[in-house]
Amino acid sequence: MRVLHQIHSYILTRDLPISTLSFCLSKVISFCALSPLGNILYAEKLLYQTPSPNIFSWNSVIKGFSQSQILSPTQPFSIFKTLIRKGHPNPNTFTFAFVLKACATLPAFLEGQQVHSCVIRSGFCSSSFLQSSLVNFYAKCEKIEFARRVFDDMQERNMVVWSTMIGGYTKVDMFNEALDLFGDMQKAGVVADEVTMASVVSACGGLGALDVGRWVHMYIKKRKIVMDTKLSTSLINMYAKCGSIEKAKEVFGEMSAKDSRAWSSMIVGFAIHGHADDAVSVFADMEKSKVKPNHVAFLGVLLACAHAQLVSEGRRHWDILLKSGIQPSMEHYSCMVDLFFRANLFDEACTFIKNMPVDPDPAIWRTFLVACKKSKNMEKGELAGQRLLELEPSNPENYVLLSSFYATCSEWSKMGHIKKQMRDKGLKTVPGCSSIEIDGVIHEFVLGDWSHPELNEIREVLSNIVKRVNSMGHIPNVSEVLHDISHELKEEALCEHSERLAIAYGILKTKAPVVIRVVKNLRVCGDCHDVTKIISRLYEREIVVRDRVRFHRFVGGTCSCKDNW
Repeated sequence: MRVLHQIHSYILTRDLPISTLSFCLSKVISFCALSPLGNILYAEKLLYQTPSPNIFSWNSVIKGFSQSQILSPTQPFSIFKTLIRKGHPNPNTFTFAFVLKACATLPAFLEGQQVHSCVIRSGFCSSSFLQSSLVNFYAKCEKIEFARRVFDDMQERNMVVWSTMIGGYTKVDMFNEALDLFGDMQKAGVVADEVTMASVVSACGGLGALDVGRWVHMYIKKRKIVMDTKLSTSLINMYAKCGSIEKAKEVFGEMSAKDSRAWSSMIVGFAIHGHADDAVSVFADMEKSKVKPNHVAFLGVLLACAHAQLVSEGRRHWDILLKSGIQPSMEHYSCMVDLFFRANLFDEACTFIKNMPVDPDPAIWRTFLVACKKSKNMEKGELAGQRLLELEPSNPENYVLLSSFYATCSEWSKMGHIKKQMRDKGLKTVPGCSSIEIDGVIHEFVLGDWSHPELNEIREVLSNIVKRVNSMGHIPNVSEVLHDISHELKEEALCEHSERLAIAYGILKTKAPVVIRVVKNLRVCGDCHDVTKIISRLYEREIVVRDRVRFHRFVGGTCSCKDNW
């Protein structure tokens, strides 16, 4: 910097014309703003001291602040506003692109919209360079409808903007739209790269579309797309989320280099599939490989210990977490609470919650309430329910859980009071929705929805299932139905749960040994869990159900969760 100061001083002592002075100082400003050896604050000071600074100087400082990791993230937009106020020089496409990139990083939606307005007023709205920047900005802000409008207006689309748009859809869980756009990208003859394919693979995982995911994996191999760490990790996540943990393990084993994300993805994959010993083993291998476990890896191993009731292993890994320097998140605390409750260590769970350095969040109180439901502990259950309603008075899930708790304890009047509160607040529950992939097509079923084109065939299969299951002595657990209706209607309501419709469709359309794979948006209820076990034995079918919490693999009348989920 001393040399720069000397150069700056030398330039100022020369009697240079304004235009020449501005040009010379712009080079100093650019170096100060963009070079690792420079100083962005000094560059900003020079910018404002320069008589008639050119647009190159303004752009350099805006870009410099955008790249800075330690200074105010809003500074690029602030400098841009100063430029607009001065009215000279006029911003160019690079100016807008640098500011939009800064707004995307924050993200700062309102500020970026103002920049977009300036782009339009400046006559640059047809610039493909700026259109790409706008698509990236809106996608990063999760305003996908705005991104798509700009995308559709583009006359020329390169691979980057296709990738950005597909990634934007995946980020906001619009997985079908992401896969549809990937199809359009192929039709347009644009060759995807590893970044695009990572988003496509993630979309397959979000849908639980294993057949499509396998095809995408083959496409990657056929096109010889670079299998970098991010893409490999996406494949691990996809196969794990689609219920094929062995294939996830295979991809993991083929990786030549594994970062913390790859390790943690494999650990979480084993955890949600109920392979607790494998999760603990992979965590140990991660430590031996000198890769520092991240918070997700700890979350995965604690989740595995909780589901399998590995109390000593859970305590040991909790101690490792505390010594690692990573600040435990509420999710980590929730795993430990869940572990103690599952192991029937009620007092230890309560003590752990009491000694937490942070106030328990709703997730922990929900775990508490579920434990009280299992043990029918009215006193503590009501306490947990009250805390839930205080923390999240507008979350219908809490009212449903508390209603279910009261129903289990045969407190019908209290259950009715909770349901009345829901009605008075206008709260509605999220309907159960399950999907199944048949020949690459996703079929969705919603609780009680009979709009499927193969309705009659599904009804026939479902009727046959009910008869065969009941002949095995199954008694429907109608306590899962929180409606004031007759016993017979409650049994009928259970039969129309979305996962049963999806399983019936799987039996209708496929034959053994094809695995029936179902994805559900909510937790599987107890009665559906019992019925699916019976179906797997009666029909000699392997059924894999991915609910909101974990995977259930039903084979021969048993479930991988060992009836503890």
